[in-house]
Amino acid sequence: MSENKIQLFEDKRIRTAWDEEKEEWLFSVVDVVGVLTNQPTPRNASTYWAVMKKRLIDEGADQLLTNCKQLKMKAADGKRYNTDVANTEQLLRIIQSVPSPKAEPFKVWLARVGSERIDETVDPELTIERALETYLKKGYTREWINQRLQAIQVRKELTDEWQDRGVQKGIEYAILTDEISKAWSGMTTREYKRLKGLKKENLRDNMSTLELVLNMLAEATTTEISKEQKPATLRENKAVAKSGGEVAGIARKEAEKRTGKPVITSKSAVDFSHLVSNLIEDAEDKGGKQE
Repeated sequence: MSENKIQLFEDKRIRTAWDEEKEEWLFSVVDVVGVLTNQPTPRNASTYWAVMKKRLIDEGADQLLTNCKQLKMKAADGKRYNTDVANTEQLLRIIQSVPSPKAEPFKVWLARVGSERIDETVDPELTIERALETYLKKGYTREWINQRLQAIQVRKELTDEWQDRGVQKGIEYAILTDEISKAWSGMTTREYKRLKGLKKENLRDNMSTLELVLNMLAEATTTEISKEQKPATLRENKAVAKSGGEVAGIARKEAEKRTGKPVITSKSAVDFSHLVSNLIEDAEDKGGKQE
């Protein structure tokens, strides 16, 4: 667990921590609840959260509270105390039970997101349209977006091939992805993200066009080699992944030789340093549009 951080919302403290292993943010629940319900002091916020926890248990949400964990976080007096923390999904569920006008934009936003996901299930093409709209709003060029959407298709073809070869989603997908990444970039996915200063953000969304193309080449080549060799075990799939990545690795070295500069850089596309504030502001914006 990385060192605790302090985020600000309306000049109020929101303590957060980054879980390196699970790659997710953890938020101090009492801080968020205190801000949303305008509690005057940390003690008042703690009392409110204690009462709210009991109500959640009465509502049958005891599993939610069981899944939440505690971390030692620095309090206003400078000492560290065990504090209830929640990841983004858990926090949004808790916010749904907060009876406060400040929580209403979140509730409206969650309802809208749920409706959109149902629409996408009925018409999957909407997923692509929303992805395009999101990238444009973030300031990406249309040329980059076209490459990114193509990269999504290449990745899907690769994971379909892995599924056909009996590779298990989750940890085995991650192992093979790291093999490909190491072979062409010299780094695992986590090391690559660390170089770019990323945490929860998607690595591919922070690649340059050339980085993205080489990653696509590595994954597409891995898919084609797998179709030819038909690996039957994880070990054989790792060898194929390494082989596919090496093809892109050769291309990277040749590009660097001819351009005289490295392909892989620490540059990233966006700055998420104000994660909590942005999340809340985004929810408020979307909630306001619904009014």
